[in-house]
Amino acid sequence: MATFASNPMVVLVTGGTGLVGKAIEKVVGSPSGETWFFASSKDADLRDRESCRKLFEKVRPTHCIHLAAMVGGLFRNLKYKVEFYRENVLINDNVMECCREFNIQKLVSCLSTCIFPDKTTYPIDEQMVHNGPPHSSNAGYAYAKRMIDVLNVCYNEEYGCNFTSIIPTNIYGPHDNFSIEDGHVIPGLIHKCYLAKKNGTDLTIWGTGSPLRQFIFSEDLARLTVWVMRSYHSPEPIILSVGEEDEVSIADVAKYVAEAMDFKGKIVFDTTKSDGQYKKTASNKKLKALYPDFEFTPIQQGLKAACDWFVANYDVSRKGH
Repeated sequence: MATFASNPMVVLVTGGTGLVGKAIEKVVGSPSGETWFFASSKDADLRDRESCRKLFEKVRPTHCIHLAAMVGGLFRNLKYKVEFYRENVLINDNVMECCREFNIQKLVSCLSTCIFPDKTTYPIDEQMVHNGPPHSSNAGYAYAKRMIDVLNVCYNEEYGCNFTSIIPTNIYGPHDNFSIEDGHVIPGLIHKCYLAKKNGTDLTIWGTGSPLRQFIFSEDLARLTVWVMRSYHSPEPIILSVGEEDEVSIADVAKYVAEAMDFKGKIVFDTTKSDGQYKKTASNKKLKALYPDFEFTPIQQGLKAACDWFVANYDVSRKGH
């Protein structure tokens, strides 16, 4: 194990073995003079204050990227609103208070576009987070995540803490949870397509395929998250997203996944299933103003990488909770 005390920068990444954590580990590599600790649920139960504190005592971080959360797709959010609220509030409260207690130089927490109001104008931007209630389908998760934004400001005003948050749009890539029942749209589609190709059946898409989404490749988000940790110093959140012009329909994503997987069968839409929100277009103007040269991975290229990883790692990939 690395010796933490000898390094000037020690970065603790909570949820470090998930989709974004693995991407950060890949893009960071082995930077000189820095130690990165990618924590998983095996290292600590972040819902428990003492367990969380022991992790901080062990790692002694100078910086923290907080990715850990209880997460799930549309149907799981609908079913377990209380658990999504309570568990995420506990995790976030413990991590943020330990960051204050251990004098962390910078905390970057990960939010989600689902925190924005359901009834709103588009595109949504960073100033609109608290302008109305979130969509009822994920109220528990969304309100818990909104409280991070509230506390970032409170910790800054009361203690001078350098806490901020990022709001990525829909993330996809290697090391995702490819659960069909309660995962997110792209990994669920990739898994469905894999099985449809293997079994010679139709690829069935839940819903009409018409909802529009902005998708960000996990390694792009990883690079931007590290940039926020190093260079963006404000308690105000920042949206990390491809541009409005790169919004795509679920039907188009299904077509791209089928192409990436070389699936020649039929794509059908099960319109008895819920679509969720039709759109939640986010503006990345703030990001583009601060980091104008950043280049996003085209979605077909990113989907090919995600599909190839899933096929190569099918036996060991996450496919449920």
